[in-house]
Amino acid sequence: MTEVDYIIVGLGLSGLALAEKLKLRNQNIIVFDKPGSSASKVAGGMYNPVILKRFTLAWDAEQHLEESSVFYANLETKLNVSFDKKIEVYRRFNSVEEQNNWFTARDKPGLDIFLNDTITKTINPNIFGDHGYGLVNHTGVIDTMLLLETYKTHLLQSKQLVEEEFEHSEIQIKDDNTIQYKDYKSKAIIFCEGIYVKKNPYFSTIDIRGNKGEYLIIKSQELKLDCAVKSGIFIIPLGDDTYKVGASYDRDDITTLPTPVKREQLTNQLEALISVPYTIIDHITGIRPTTKDRRPYLGSHVDYNTLYIFNGLGSRGIMTSPVMANALVSHILDNEKIPSDIDYRRHL
Repeated sequence: MTEVDYIIVGLGLSGLALAEKLKLRNQNIIVFDKPGSSASKVAGGMYNPVILKRFTLAWDAEQHLEESSVFYANLETKLNVSFDKKIEVYRRFNSVEEQNNWFTARDKPGLDIFLNDTITKTINPNIFGDHGYGLVNHTGVIDTMLLLETYKTHLLQSKQLVEEEFEHSEIQIKDDNTIQYKDYKSKAIIFCEGIYVKKNPYFSTIDIRGNKGEYLIIKSQELKLDCAVKSGIFIIPLGDDTYKVGASYDRDDITTLPTPVKREQLTNQLEALISVPYTIIDHITGIRPTTKDRRPYLGSHVDYNTLYIFNGLGSRGIMTSPVMANALVSHILDNEKIPSDIDYRRHL
């Protein structure tokens, strides 16, 4: 029997942040992750403190941005890899009214540090933009595939990762308030399963809602875009004349298969934005785990205080996961109360 402090199920953005935060507190962990199961690997990777559709500040944006920046910088040093690329993000204006809305929003508390006070007339001759662009400050892109794969290697080297599907039926809750799972004994299990929590008999009734996102990976030697552009869709440069284009949103279809309908939708939006030829080299999907109030779910099971959930990060997991992991670790190790707006019991 192998004794560990905590078992973590799932190695997406939430599982990674939780694993690292527990390790920083000198906790011995083991992570179970089924290869290819994480939607985080195909996430857009953009961190951006502003909701650009309405020019509003994202939830606790300043705190989340500050803490996540430190978290990823420390991980880059620890793993000796660079996955955080600071790039400019521009919002294309579709009208003079949108220009005015940008400056109106900039006068609101907290937004002035993120919304630039100058309209940029053009950013690239191959992008249609008659009304100019607004620059969002303090933005960048995390290479989520590189991050997760590098961290997986780190866990494998320290013998803290088991690459297999977790079998919930093998959980044994002992009288001494410990957990046994197969050949492992632990203080608790923390489930970071994303949309797959619906298969978890202990948390299957919580209201996690799948939101399918589809992306295109394109190649264009003529585009020569070195910043990200938002206009209905994002265009994010990946290097070597390749770009990520997306994403779509679909709450009804939560299969993992790319769809011709969304491919056509994305190509139509792309062609309304750029004036140069391109080739689609990949079409990828992921299912975002979301909640009805767009706040994560954290906390212990109502009947079993050795089973925890960490879920519902939605489309902003890059920014929110380190702070949310802090909250859960402080609850587990220091008995600090989980804020009511992220306690999963709020919707029971």
